[in-house]
Amino acid sequence: MLNKIKAALATLEPTFLQIEDESHMHSIGAESHFKVVLVSEVFTDVRKVQRHQKVYGAIGDLMQQFHGLALHTYTPDEWLTVENAPNSPKCMGGSLHDKK
Repeated sequence: MLNKIKAALATLEPTFLQIEDESHMHSIGAESHFKVVLVSEVFTDVRKVQRHQKVYGAIGDLMQQFHGLALHTYTPDEWLTVENAPNSPKCMGGSLHDKK
């Protein structure tokens, strides 16, 4: 799945792209949750919601193959000042697979 996501996001011409499988932090299963850090010129003068829409558009139907996607989108200038995306929080449960 990582390679499919990477190939899909290549259309946004990233200058930096990091994709992490964070499924181990959740109770749903393998390849269910991903974190994407994407730096691209296409995000220049684009608000956060529109950046996410561009990512969703690039990923397309792949979105149906996993449960969660944490997005961290930056312009190259923003990335120079940040240089690191925040850590994702641990899952607090709530999975349909949890026993009650």
